[in-house]
Amino acid sequence: MAVNKILVVDDSATDRLYLTEMLEKAGFTVITAETGEESLIKAEAELPDFIVMDVIMPGMTGFQATRSLSKNPKTAHIPVVVCSGKSQETDKAWALKMGARDCLPKPVVEADLLAQIAAVN
Repeated sequence: MAVNKILVVDDSATDRLYLTEMLEKAGFTVITAETGEESLIKAEAELPDFIVMDVIMPGMTGFQATRSLSKNPKTAHIPVVVCSGKSQETDKAWALKMGARDCLPKPVVEADLLAQIAAVN
C-alpha cells in the first residue's frame, strides 16, 4: 500500500505545523485534526493512508481515538503511530494494546517517522 495522504492529530498548533511541514517536504499530502473526536470524523471521511496521533489531548485521548479507529471496520486498516512526550515504555505498551503500530517519542525525529511510513509502503 502506497502512503500518500497522512492525517496528523495533535492539539498543539506548533506540533501540527512541525509535523505537517516535515511530511509535506517528504512529498505527502497532509490533513490535520486538533482532537481525538475530530480525528475519527476525518479518518472516516478522508480515509488517509497513515495517521500520526498525539496522546495527550483534551476530551478523547490519542489512545482512545486509536482504539476507536482500530475497531471501526472503515478505518481499521489505517496504520496509526502514536507520539508521546511521556514515559516511552508505558505509552508504547498502551499504544500497541490500542491498535497502534508503534509509539514515537516527542519531539518526533524526522528519520524515525519516515521509517515508520516507509515500513507500510
